[in-house]
Amino acid sequence: MNAPSSNLPARALRVNEKAADLASLTLDIVYQPQPDAAAGFAVVQVGAAAVNPSDVKASLGIMPQAVWPRTPGRDFAGTVVAGPSEWIGREVYGSGGDIGITRNGSHARFITLPVAALRERPRNISMDEAGAVGVPFVTAYEGFRRSGMPQAGQTVLVFGANGKVGQAAVQLAAQAGAKVIAVQRRAGPFEGFACSAVDVIDASDDSRGDVAAQVRELTAGRGAHVVYNTVGSAYFDAANKSMAKGATQIFIATHDRAVPFDIFAFYRGMHTFVGIDSLAMDCVASTAQLDAMREGFERGTLKPFPVAQSFTLDAALDAYRLVLSGSTDRVVLRP
Repeated sequence: MNAPSSNLPARALRVNEKAADLASLTLDIVYQPQPDAAAGFAVVQVGAAAVNPSDVKASLGIMPQAVWPRTPGRDFAGTVVAGPSEWIGREVYGSGGDIGITRNGSHARFITLPVAALRERPRNISMDEAGAVGVPFVTAYEGFRRSGMPQAGQTVLVFGANGKVGQAAVQLAAQAGAKVIAVQRRAGPFEGFACSAVDVIDASDDSRGDVAAQVRELTAGRGAHVVYNTVGSAYFDAANKSMAKGATQIFIATHDRAVPFDIFAFYRGMHTFVGIDSLAMDCVASTAQLDAMREGFERGTLKPFPVAQSFTLDAALDAYRLVLSGSTDRVVLRP
């Protein structure tokens, strides 16, 4: 079934081949008719789609699984315009490690998805906000799901807490009732939202001792039960020294691929390491994770990130440049 189509131009970004660098990246705009929905699929008219660092990096050929040509964009929010009748007209949101990587993504007027990937947008967040929660919250949630969700009475330590995955991890841990310690490289309070108090360690200031010493001080010498290391190698040693007996450390990224590893401390500490690759989670798995967080968004114990800027498809290259420059603001395209 199809909803009546609008008269607005149906356009999509298209990357024909990987670029050597951002200066040589070309984002073509192509016209597309509204797709038909084959059995088991639905068509979403995109209202807002985040520009994630991974979207830009995929266009530069950094993601080896990326196919060419394709439309980028992993996150989306919009309205179902074709597919099963019970979904027509409903506003949905989602994400996926396949979207914009191995299949055409959300930086377009329309995106075609499996019906199993449809999840209704939470009632109290905007279209822009819904289009920008995907990758950070899905990544943070999957790390906790794989390691055992945080529990009341536990201590969760988040390295890189000023980044968006770090902020999402802090929110999820606080919502679970855990004691949260946020490590960031700047003075001042935790800059994101959390539904309970968050202790902050400024990693750029060692006047109170190194990070691990401060964690021990905040936990009566015990250490953290869960360490979410969103940075990787830069904090590997400090994170290991901050872990309680039987603790888990979660990794999602790194700068250096090889680091010194003390096997003795690892097995004597009864530690567990968990690696997360959000690209391995397709749109069905990713939107299921988002749906698991719906209640938190709707009751306000979780909050979406403020969207700093929105761009049209014509200005998409400006949005890509802004994100790759290291901006921590959430940026969306409105196709």
